[in-house]
Amino acid sequence: MKKMFFKQVDKTQLYYILKGILVGLLTGVVVSLFRLTIERLGELTQKMYLLSQKQSWDLLLLLVTSIGAAFFVGLLIKSDSDIKGSGIPQVEGQLQGELTISWFSVLWKKFIGGVLSVGSGLFLGREGPSIQLGAVVGEGTSYFLHSPSAEKKILISSGASAGLAAAFNAPIAGLLFVLEEIHHSFSPLVWLTSFTSAITANFVSLYFFGLKPVLSLGEIPSLPFNYYGYLILLGVVLGILGFIYQRVLLNLPKIYCQLPLPAHFYGFVPFLLVLPIGYFWPTTLGGGNQLIIASGHAIYPLTFIFGLFVLRFFFSMISYGANLPGGIFLPILTLGALIGCFYGTMLVQLTGMNSMYVKDFIVIAMAGYFTAIGKAPLTAIILVTEMVGSLNHLMPLGVVSLFAYIVDDLLGGNPIYESLLERLLQQQKQPILVGKTTFEFPITAESSLDGRMVRDFNWPNHMLLVSIIRGNKEILTHGDTIITIGDILVILTDEQHLLSVRKAILDRSSTMINKHF
Repeated sequence: MKKMFFKQVDKTQLYYILKGILVGLLTGVVVSLFRLTIERLGELTQKMYLLSQKQSWDLLLLLVTSIGAAFFVGLLIKSDSDIKGSGIPQVEGQLQGELTISWFSVLWKKFIGGVLSVGSGLFLGREGPSIQLGAVVGEGTSYFLHSPSAEKKILISSGASAGLAAAFNAPIAGLLFVLEEIHHSFSPLVWLTSFTSAITANFVSLYFFGLKPVLSLGEIPSLPFNYYGYLILLGVVLGILGFIYQRVLLNLPKIYCQLPLPAHFYGFVPFLLVLPIGYFWPTTLGGGNQLIIASGHAIYPLTFIFGLFVLRFFFSMISYGANLPGGIFLPILTLGALIGCFYGTMLVQLTGMNSMYVKDFIVIAMAGYFTAIGKAPLTAIILVTEMVGSLNHLMPLGVVSLFAYIVDDLLGGNPIYESLLERLLQQQKQPILVGKTTFEFPITAESSLDGRMVRDFNWPNHMLLVSIIRGNKEILTHGDTIITIGDILVILTDEQHLLSVRKAILDRSSTMINKHF
């Protein structure tokens, strides 16, 4: 009986589960310490600004500290440009074979740079750096385990998933982010390993921060069905505003390049501009989670909400555009919450809606705004659900996210992280990669490869179709093998040709589809 049980165990899956646990533990510790340090520094910064309102020498101390932090972070960026920004485009570039990084350099420099940038009160989030920290932990693990190229990418993916899980106590969102935003496909081994890492990292994070959801708004009532019509208009508004956010963010380099400063010292701008913001409005500093929670427990005038939105919109752009190590996840969610708060408060005044439902619109708008900007609706819905700790809003979240996605798509919006990756690749020239690697290519419903024999497709050069993963089976291919929906093609190629081979297969299958219309 015991022997039969061990025969049924998939040794490959068990192997990756164990490695996922290892990556999750390491990432959980690193990201929890990162998050804890940011929170403590943020609290200290806010206290210093409150004291500066009474004693001017405290403001002078903050000025000297900001200049020193900007200079030090600038030196870190100059020594390793891969720590700039959120780090998510760099992770996507690694997994697509377009970028290579020095994992240990990024690990400690991103940690310190992120703590100084986010903890100093700039309008940046911890989640992007947490994802990159998890990814480099995964890469470092693969280095010490002497993993082959394909396994290294799986461990990088699992580390990224674990990073988001630990940053927000959102393990399911961490998994979906890797599948929906980074891979754009479903791979059994990536799914299994990433899910294992996310759960493990979340367990570590819960030990540090407790079970309370990150954005707990207390009891949130279910939105009555007669208000669902207002959700469609909210989705349209969020789609338009999300598109505007994308355009402004992507055009920031054109503004910053006018400054008489080296690119690695652009951080001086937000580090100096945060001083008057901190002096007059110290409670607005940071990524914005405290504002989201506060907006769910009080009714504010429309003018105040609008002014706060304008402040956070522009200074979050200034903060992120300076190439500092910090993310846009939480700032986006904060802006979405303010939009929802404004919209809900307006409905209270115009329609007599009970003010307790303003909370619903805050939660719903966070997911819709993130969907419009990131073009990852499933991640947005689950992320917000896990962060607020309420399952009462899946339907309204879905409605708003769908309309926000459609409107942004009609306006020509693209996923923000893909756009940032394209810009990053244009800015820096990468070394020629050497060595063999495999990648997985999923067959979706719209692919013309569905129902075709292997020999009937015009495969690009520099590749070999090794096998097909179909369910729990791996099929060795030959010319007569028929490809079907749901298959995952395992393709061997050179690292330097990975991107071109992937693109050629996608373009040729898409071209065949178009010929039928």
